[in-house]
Amino acid sequence: ALRRSAHVTGAGWRGKQASHDQKRLLKTRTRKAATMGKSFSHLPMHGTKDECHDGLTSTPDISDRNGLIHTDSHGEDGKHGDVSQFPYVEFTGRDSVTCPTCQGTGRIPRGQENQLVALIPYSDQRLRPRRTKLYVTASVLVCLLLSGLAVFFLFPRSIDVSYVGVKSVYVTYDQAKRIVFLNVTNTLNITNNNYYSVEVANISAQVQFSKTVIGKSRMNNITSIGPLDMKQIDYMVPTVIADEMSYMYDYCTLQTIKVHSIVVMMQVTVTTAYFGHTEQVSQERYQYVDCGRNTTYLPGHSEVLNVLPPPA
Repeated sequence: ALRRSAHVTGAGWRGKQASHDQKRLLKTRTRKAATMGKSFSHLPMHGTKDECHDGLTSTPDISDRNGLIHTDSHGEDGKHGDVSQFPYVEFTGRDSVTCPTCQGTGRIPRGQENQLVALIPYSDQRLRPRRTKLYVTASVLVCLLLSGLAVFFLFPRSIDVSYVGVKSVYVTYDQAKRIVFLNVTNTLNITNNNYYSVEVANISAQVQFSKTVIGKSRMNNITSIGPLDMKQIDYMVPTVIADEMSYMYDYCTLQTIKVHSIVVMMQVTVTTAYFGHTEQVSQERYQYVDCGRNTTYLPGHSEVLNVLPPPA
């Protein structure tokens, strides 16, 4: 009975020792395989699968410390070992690039980036962008704000033209032909109510006396007016009183009268341009003009008649 008990105890001890040695052997072979994988990663990737298999299985067998487990059992255990116990070995080289869907832990052959298809799990966070409604709402609000600002600043506004009056009158006579020459200089205030510059393309003016046009003038490419700015522009209209109105020569040269005022109608049309669009603003005023002498009017002191009709 003692011998049988000792025999059973020895058999149990040998079984535990064998199991322990088998685990140690598996760990040793795993470290060997990892070491060979790292060394193999520095070699050109032209080998075949058989060569890699021979390189991995050609590891010399490790004998048991106590001589209880033979090399045959080691080889059998290595064949049936769990492959998942081997660590991941990355094979790098010049002919491969980083896999973009492997979180930087894989390699794919260079030149096949447009041929391979990446499978992404449905639960991947990249397929579920966060705060989508917030981004869409913010984008819509920004677009509406920009559109409103563009409409506010680019919406065309009116150009105001104000006729200030006659600035000066230069008078000359042709005694032989009984002609009176008047060079009438007028002043305009042009106000730009837009948030962008406008061009004053031209100014057309004419002077009428007794329903007859006695002078015309046209000025082109005058000036540019900045945003929300105002400019004062002077223009001159040469007039001639002659022919059927030659009787005015006697009136304008009469020495017994100090002031030889006549009433003329000033008509002016201002053409402005902005963004390829042209706009015209017209003004009409009746104005007293002295035809007996040269006259310079102070600003704001020229006599402007808005409703007084010309004398018959």
